Amino acid sequence: MGGPGDPPEGTSEGASGGGEDEYRSVVFDESFVRAARLQEFSAQERMADHAPAVRRRPTLRRGLSRQALILVMLVAVAFGTAIYMGVRHPYTTPTAQQPAEPLRMTVIPLSPQGKVPGAADAEYLYAHSPAAQFGIGGEGVPLPAARRTAHFSDSQVIAALSTAKDFIVESSLYPAVLTGAQIRPARVLVDPDQLDQFDQSFEHPTADGRHEPTGWLVRFDPARVQLADRKIRVQGTLEATEADSSTLEVTADGTFVYALRPTDSAAPASTSASASAPPSASTPESAPPSASTGSGAQAQVSLFTVRRELRFRFDRDDLRMHQAQVIVSSVQAGPLSCADDSVTYLRPLLAGQTAKAGGPAGTDPYATSGATALCGTLAAGAQPKV
Repeated sequence: MGGPGDPPEGTSEGASGGGEDEYRSVVFDESFVRAARLQEFSAQERMADHAPAVRRRPTLRRGLSRQALILVMLVAVAFGTAIYMGVRHPYTTPTAQQPAEPLRMTVIPLSPQGKVPGAADAEYLYAHSPAAQFGIGGEGVPLPAARRTAHFSDSQVIAALSTAKDFIVESSLYPAVLTGAQIRPARVLVDPDQLDQFDQSFEHPTADGRHEPTGWLVRFDPARVQLADRKIRVQGTLEATEADSSTLEVTADGTFVYALRPTDSAAPASTSASASAPPSASTPESAPPSASTGSGAQAQVSLFTVRRELRFRFDRDDLRMHQAQVIVSSVQAGPLSCADDSVTYLRPLLAGQTAKAGGPAGTDPYATSGATALCGTLAAGAQPKV
């Protein structure tokens, strides 16, 4: 007997495979039919709803969709980038940062060899002093050309130089700081690791080479002197070098010349000063203008010179936060009296005054703590020629 698909008479002779072989190329298997996107409605469905002969079947989801594949790839790329940056990131981790060194400072008073020269006019004194060609204010400390180093870019070197200059301006030229009214303009530029030392220096000043306010700032005793001219004469230099792969250092060397006069409370009741010859019309600067100090008269002006050598250190956090580690401060200032205390305030000798007798405070060689008391002599050539 033939199979269920065979005709009752069997296959005809001469037709190999019968009709099935004739249509074999257009017969589809069940998986192909199930995967078809079009499905024919049954006759009953077409009669009931007058529907079209076929309907579209939802496509079968095979594996991940294109959107899911893209998402997986993005996550993989982000993860790989995070690992790479963790290994190669140029910024050091917080645990690798070295704590800032405490500031080491030296303040040396320079004592005059005679009377301090003075005049009624600050411009006259400046013109007849070594500061005649100095710049005014921050212009006297120009920024040098910045060059990248092995591990720091041009912009990072510029940031270090700019921060160092800002500290110099705020600590040496800002009037409120000079008169002792404020300390914050300089404090905000100090690395956080040094703030405890900074604050202790002003809360408990000590001549130990670590906690002297005059090592941080230039500040005058407001009970004795005041600025006679805010156009402070300055000449300074800045130089940046790479200390190691994570640290930049900036060395600053500057000379600052201030015109001062006594405050009203410190001015003597009656003094007089005159030049050796009165100025003439043909030589207007041949001699200093004369001035008398008494009731209703203004005291004479004198010059005060400060030489500051500062060394700053910057890690990458300091560069980003516009802060600096001040690690060395060397100050020479005069005219001062070696017998006066220059720890909290500088107490300049003014026009007509001479240094007090006696040297600096005694130094105990048996004391393991404390700095050696130092004092120098102010060269005559450093004073204005009047």
